[in-house]
Amino acid sequence: MESIYLDNAATTRVRANVIAKMQEALTSFYGNPSSTHSYGRSAKTGLESARKTIAKYMNAHPSEIIFTSGGTEADNMILRCAVRDLGVATIITSKIEHHAVTHTVEELVEKQNVRAHYVNLDSFGSPDLKHLEALLEKKEGKTLVSLMHINNEIGNVLDIKAVSELCQKYDALFHSDTVQSIGHFAWDTQETKVDFMAAAAHKFHGPKGVGFAYIKRNTGLKPLISGGSQERGCRAGTESHHNIVGLEEAFISAYDNLEEEKAYVMGLKKYFVDTIVQEIPEVQFNGHSADLEKSTYTLVNLRLPVDSQKSLMLLFHLDIKGIACSKGSACQSGSGKGSHVLSEILTDEEMQKPSLRFSFSKYNTKAELDHTIKVLKEFVLQ
Repeated sequence: MESIYLDNAATTRVRANVIAKMQEALTSFYGNPSSTHSYGRSAKTGLESARKTIAKYMNAHPSEIIFTSGGTEADNMILRCAVRDLGVATIITSKIEHHAVTHTVEELVEKQNVRAHYVNLDSFGSPDLKHLEALLEKKEGKTLVSLMHINNEIGNVLDIKAVSELCQKYDALFHSDTVQSIGHFAWDTQETKVDFMAAAAHKFHGPKGVGFAYIKRNTGLKPLISGGSQERGCRAGTESHHNIVGLEEAFISAYDNLEEEKAYVMGLKKYFVDTIVQEIPEVQFNGHSADLEKSTYTLVNLRLPVDSQKSLMLLFHLDIKGIACSKGSACQSGSGKGSHVLSEILTDEEMQKPSLRFSFSKYNTKAELDHTIKVLKEFVLQ
């Protein structure tokens, strides 16, 4: 096999129908959505159609969907504006959130005198909800809880409904980074009440550089980016029309095919876990990533029985063999640091072993997984 792409948690292959929709927008509907002439009105119609589509699938109101450049902007907008506009003085989060959240919280603590409390984690990396409730019981001032629905490195699934109920009980705002779950799990904003969410199209076979923030109506958030009155006054800047209609097309495809594609990808994950345990019995799994009930069906994070010196060549070896995977979040791959998620849940000795994240999509096959496991086994044994 010439190439095998198993890094879908970093980004996904764009669906052919999404590309076609974007090409149509670029060639036929290229007007500025803010222009009043027919070209502008046509683009505006497509943009508002996308907003209504997303709202319908999520059982939300169209005004609650604000298009952004992606999940990082959405997270920043929500956290920074909640402090600035809503008087949030305390943020309760965890040490294994995406850096779009952890770094933003750190900056708010340093520059805005916000108090940050971190929920305890169990040995698998799941937040301790009893500790969360204890923190909420003694909260100081306006409080926002920020916990991601699905961890992007180890795949743990948060009991988001339970967290939502705790936030309602103690009158706290609730923000969740749902970048790894939107497009992969069904959402009903009336059933699971969350004040703020973030999503990115490129995680569910859409284009990069576009996403959205879900901001519950009447929260009082003001724009983070100043300028024009685009996005109903919530986010200045000319909307990326072709990306937004691509997001809509990817969103529709994801949810119209959700059960079928979920079953297929879950089958791939189960096959990968079962097969690698047979072929490399000493393999270990990080977090709950091998558990089909407690983790997302889209990824596995494993630890190989290889010493630290040999592990230095592992990613290079896989790349040479045409296999793309990740040591963790793609956003931190250039930092030279290890995974901040794994460092919170693994011992120093365990951190010396190489950990890899393999993430799957509808475009992968069992034959690709067999070849990947064969390459891993050869590397371990050589």
